[in-house]
Amino acid sequence: MSTNLLHYLPIASTIVAAAFAYVLYRHWQKNTSARYVMWWMIGIGLYGLGTLTEALTTLFGWNEPVFRTWYVAGALLGGAPLAQGTVYLLLKRKTADRLAVAIVTYIAMASAFVIATPLELDLVETNRLSGEVMAWQWVRLFSPVVNLYAVVFLIGGAFWSAWKYRKTSGARSRVVGNVLIAVGAILPGIGGGFARAGTVEVLYVAELLGLALIWAGYRQMTVDRAESIHEVQRMSTAPTFSTTTT
Repeated sequence: MSTNLLHYLPIASTIVAAAFAYVLYRHWQKNTSARYVMWWMIGIGLYGLGTLTEALTTLFGWNEPVFRTWYVAGALLGGAPLAQGTVYLLLKRKTADRLAVAIVTYIAMASAFVIATPLELDLVETNRLSGEVMAWQWVRLFSPVVNLYAVVFLIGGAFWSAWKYRKTSGARSRVVGNVLIAVGAILPGIGGGFARAGTVEVLYVAELLGLALIWAGYRQMTVDRAESIHEVQRMSTAPTFSTTTT
């Protein structure tokens, strides 16, 4: 077990993610046709799965199944499921469905290679997860495409929504909420850069802080009664969560 207290932050992140995912599940149960809520729920759940693998590594040391799960749920998937939720708000249903099929197929293919790649066990660090241990280093090239998808739709979508709501009377909480979500989504990416440079502690702090900001953004928007700028939300009769929650 690690003696660095920061290495135990993923435990807290996992607990917060589980609680947040449950809140989203309750919202989705009230309107199961809202695919954007479903994708956000899945995204937060997978976020928690990624931090759970980090917590298990801290507590029990490096483990091959845990490592492969971490790479798929954390390093590979990233914010893609969360971004897909925003896609269902920004684009037409048919287009969003096609993009969902495309991104799921792409991730499934990449995941198969992650599961199949041999591992360089001599590169394993007891309390740190890193893609450097994969013998097929080209597998890591799948991640940038998924990350770009998340940047464009999750982060870009949140900032775009904040900009649109800035022009709407009485929608200040939605502006603040979207900015919080965008910043919260950026932080794990910054932390990942530090982790690749060998400072995994920054990643653990960024993951917890980023998740907290996303949830805070959600809370900000649930108290705002301004009309949604998205038709799919205006047609919804149940409470929902997205980068522009009603």
